Amino acid sequence: MHTRHREPQLLGNEATLERMARILAARNIEPADAALPDDAEPFSPLDALLAGMPPRYQAAVADHPMVLEWVRKVTDAAVAPSRGARRQVTTGPSLLMAGVVGAGKTHQAYGAVRALVSSGVGVRWRATTAADLYADLRPRPGVDSERELAAVSRCPLLIIDDLGAAKASEWVEEVTYRLINRRYNYELPTLITTNLAIKDLRSYLGDRVASRLAQMTTRVEFEAVDRRRHSAAA
Repeated sequence: MHTRHREPQLLGNEATLERMARILAARNIEPADAALPDDAEPFSPLDALLAGMPPRYQAAVADHPMVLEWVRKVTDAAVAPSRGARRQVTTGPSLLMAGVVGAGKTHQAYGAVRALVSSGVGVRWRATTAADLYADLRPRPGVDSERELAAVSRCPLLIIDDLGAAKASEWVEEVTYRLINRRYNYELPTLITTNLAIKDLRSYLGDRVASRLAQMTTRVEFEAVDRRRHSAAA
């Protein structure tokens, strides 16, 4: 997947209209052009979620037992900011999914976010590939890369897809460490996918990152089957 990172998605009754307004504006659609009849069904949190997801993964379903267990734990850890308010994802465990290209890791990651929303909790999230993340964070004129790193680091739920796909360098290792270290310290749930074997992560990411990932994530190794090719053949 080569999806650019997305701004945190705020899911909840109070934010639904604001969220949909931003979507319409991004697509150059005037609100009046998209007016709904008075008896139209209100947008649900799941509607808002799907509007911010890549079309390919809008129907994603998480069915791996360890991914479903992660969803349960994050749901259980959600808290309400005030009495009577909807519970929100604030802290929780992280998950590292490793396997060959096409094994279904990204599908499971987006399916996990859908499952969280369907469970009734609110979640602010964003998704990025590792390659896009590094491209966005590289220092360049007119861009506050430190501010962007801080925003990604503190997002309540983050999907990092294809960790290990970008070319290794001291800068990549340092940026990855700063990102993972903050999420480790604040116990922010992170879904990470990688095509590297778990045993190869340390040589690519360095000892500091690998050590934190070992402590903060449950590791899932997917079977060595490229489901994309299998589906195409079928």
